[in-house]
Amino acid sequence: MASQDDLFHPVIELPEPVRHNRYRRLVGLDDVKLRLRKEAAMLADPRRLQDWAETHHRGGRVAALDLFADRAPLFVFAGDVGSGKSALAESFGCDLAEYLDLPVLLYRLKLSTRGSGLVGEMTTLIGEAFAHLQHEGKRALGTRGASSVLVFVVDEADALAQSREARQMHHEDRAGVDAFLAGIDGLAGAKVPVLVVMCTNRVGALDPAIMRRAAAVFTFGRPDDQQRRSVLEHALLGLGIQGDTVAKLVELTGPTRDRPGYTYSDLTQRLIPAAILQAFPDQPIRDAELLTLAAEMSPSPIFTEQAS
Repeated sequence: MASQDDLFHPVIELPEPVRHNRYRRLVGLDDVKLRLRKEAAMLADPRRLQDWAETHHRGGRVAALDLFADRAPLFVFAGDVGSGKSALAESFGCDLAEYLDLPVLLYRLKLSTRGSGLVGEMTTLIGEAFAHLQHEGKRALGTRGASSVLVFVVDEADALAQSREARQMHHEDRAGVDAFLAGIDGLAGAKVPVLVVMCTNRVGALDPAIMRRAAAVFTFGRPDDQQRRSVLEHALLGLGIQGDTVAKLVELTGPTRDRPGYTYSDLTQRLIPAAILQAFPDQPIRDAELLTLAAEMSPSPIFTEQAS
């Protein structure tokens, strides 16, 4: 039987400083963050929904709560590269931990769980991963509700749960998807505080049964003008960059007829670091040089299903 280290990257207890700062830097996603907090809190600790109903709808049974009881603890984060979905998947647990006042344990699946091609290997590894999560989830469930929450992140989920309708799909891959679906259903049936987050650039490649089970699908796009302004203002704070320069940067990093706009990571991992490296160590960042960099740099190309 595979060990925890064979199945997952090192487990991280949240909140912790690195991911907490990463969550804070994801500006422009306020609506997504708020909805994600509500969805995650209700799935991880259903008593809060019951408390809400008793507070605001006293006097009888609220039938609508039954609809939530049947939801699988599964979120799909879909969108273009560099749109912030993986960063949010690994950091929203910091916000959830503070909101619920509970520790959140971050589990990240290793892609090696796809196995080495031996018959039945992938099915076994995926089954063992979910069995481990269910076991730990039961340990986290006490008589007074959850004492901690587990967040299980599957990055590049299309590599593991590709649609079984694909003609060229190998039997082993189909069996792996079946094992994944069984794992999701097992968590839903056990009512344990485990949330599964699947991230993908190719949402169209995911198996339809995965999509049907998802409690929520969050779609991430490239930042619009207001979101780019928020990212730039936050990242350039303290550098003395003029407001007119920020406005021009917003324009330069937006989409044109010939190319898409910048992604979040284009702004935070390429443009701003490039400006700092250009100035370091002998001069400050100057407005004109920052504008020149933004004009010369090309945004990441749009990821398409055909590009995979």
